[in-house]
Amino acid sequence: MTTEKKDNNPVAPRLQLTGITKAYPAVIANSDVSLTVLPGEIHAVLGENGAGKSTLMKIIYGAVKPDAGSVAIDGEAVVIRNPQEARALGIAMVFQHFSLFDTLTVAENVWLGLGKNLSLAEVSRRITDTTKEYGLQLEPTRPVHTLSVGERQRVEIVRALLTQPRLLILDEPTSVLTPQAVENLFVTLRQLAARGCSILYISHKLHEIRELCTACTVLRGGKVTGVCDPRQESNASLSRLMIGAEPPALAQRDVSVGATVLEVKDLSLEREDQFGVDLQKLAMTVRAGEVVGIAGVSGNGQKELLYALSGEDKRAAVDSILVRGQGVGQSNPAQRRELGLHFVPEERLGRGAVPGLGLAHNLLLTRKNSVGRGGWLQLRDMRAQAAGIIERFRVKAGGPDAAAQSLSGGNLQKFIVGREIEANPVLLIVSQPTWGVDVGAAAQIRGEILKLAESGCAVLVVSEELEELFEICDRLYVMAKGELSPSLPRADATVALVGQWMSGLWAQTPVRAGSLEAGTSTGSVRTENSSGANHAQA
Repeated sequence: MTTEKKDNNPVAPRLQLTGITKAYPAVIANSDVSLTVLPGEIHAVLGENGAGKSTLMKIIYGAVKPDAGSVAIDGEAVVIRNPQEARALGIAMVFQHFSLFDTLTVAENVWLGLGKNLSLAEVSRRITDTTKEYGLQLEPTRPVHTLSVGERQRVEIVRALLTQPRLLILDEPTSVLTPQAVENLFVTLRQLAARGCSILYISHKLHEIRELCTACTVLRGGKVTGVCDPRQESNASLSRLMIGAEPPALAQRDVSVGATVLEVKDLSLEREDQFGVDLQKLAMTVRAGEVVGIAGVSGNGQKELLYALSGEDKRAAVDSILVRGQGVGQSNPAQRRELGLHFVPEERLGRGAVPGLGLAHNLLLTRKNSVGRGGWLQLRDMRAQAAGIIERFRVKAGGPDAAAQSLSGGNLQKFIVGREIEANPVLLIVSQPTWGVDVGAAAQIRGEILKLAESGCAVLVVSEELEELFEICDRLYVMAKGELSPSLPRADATVALVGQWMSGLWAQTPVRAGSLEAGTSTGSVRTENSSGANHAQA
């Protein structure tokens, strides 16, 4: 790391980027980007997927070298050559794609990013103290490979906070928190800012940015398109700055549900490892034409339930999981796909897509219609299918042969969701459908899910985004400590009520009698993208 003193101004910006440019062979990620963050400022960086936000943050953190431009910290020009030098300057970052070692424990992963003068026992104690302070459930001795995606994000957040940073970069930090925990985190972030810590806050939740941040820089196509005070903006105006337009309007319509497609009866499974969650007598239904949501904080049994539903865990009793009336508790994923069950996992890379394979070849994970006799691949058909998904879902990629790992997280998510929707499922199970996806892409994905449901598909959505569940679901379940709540019609759902149920308190805070009938469609409404056509059901 090299530094050069620019001036002695005591109120110099904590961070000053000037003319930052970074180009890759297929895309210009950042073009002449300038950004100023003051001491104690909570500064949002907004932009649609592929706008260059992640690349810019990696440049600040020393993980990527810019082609042109300069960086200054507290009035001193710096060249940050790696994350270690960034941390020495007081910069901490929570990445959207985690940088954790699966074979190490939580404490060992955090220890790697801290000074060598601390013992592992001291790091474990600090982790425990920090998680209690912020309301984040995390066990220091737990191996990372046993954690859900949401729990892994908590590790990143805690690791950053333990460095006592002067500049904290947070990328989608609230996706694993209950509404009450989000409020507590905001209190903490405001306290950090009051002590002089500057915060760069990347989020697609516009209401959070308006509530928390005091400044906002907007990126579109790798360039700065605006700087504003988000407190003076509306969600609509921020959307226009970010994507050049407002998201498609969602209109109300009546719901007509059909026969039960998915039924879970008395599903109980012991955890497969000591850090898992036991599933306890779960019961739920999903009918044709409806969207049912499961809310809850990550790590309360969602991973175990999804493994059981997808067929990755085949230990369930045969008739504890029924698809179209057929017991599939011990069927593998391919056998369940034969019945029309398609699944979008929360882990994009590794489970949803093979990182090094092209998008066309990633179609083979869940479909075989491009495999000819003798196992010969019909490459032309595969590329045509991938190109169709790229076009329909507006995926920013270098073409059908672009490697999955070359896409931004949001664009890869659009492709994976599109791949499963285009397969014309009878039952679609989606985990975190819009995690890390910008407001425009999120509206598109939700609209496609609703069109699929209108065509007669049964849809189960597992999400930690309450706003998303309220927007698209007809009924909700809440998962806590390996148990499922009663079915909750969306009309009866509130953020406060669901937040309480996330702690397992549905018995203490019931809704009115007669409103918990599973599958009831009387008077229920759902939002649908008004511009969408019906999706053909196979």
